Amino acid sequence: MIKPLADRVLIKMMESEETTKSGIILAGKAQEKPQIAEVLAVGPGGNIDGHEITMQVKVGDKVIVSKYAGTEVKYDAKDYIIVKQNDILAIVD
Repeated sequence: MIKPLADRVLIKMMESEETTKSGIILAGKAQEKPQIAEVLAVGPGGNIDGHEITMQVKVGDKVIVSKYAGTEVKYDAKDYIIVKQNDILAIVD
């Protein structure tokens, strides 16, 4: 498994809707990039660049991330994204 370091968070993007509310099916390129993801692993935080960082998210949280944030990683034929905690905009309840 991938274990993030420092203030990094491992996420997996949730699937975006394939149909509009009116029932129109969208082609792959017409779909908007999803912004909601599930947190799979969280770094330890700590003292980073002279600032104390406390991790605000935990494994299992659903979060909203900046649209083009993070680094895409393929591991065991699955796609993940590693983002800094400050690229996470909100936790979805």
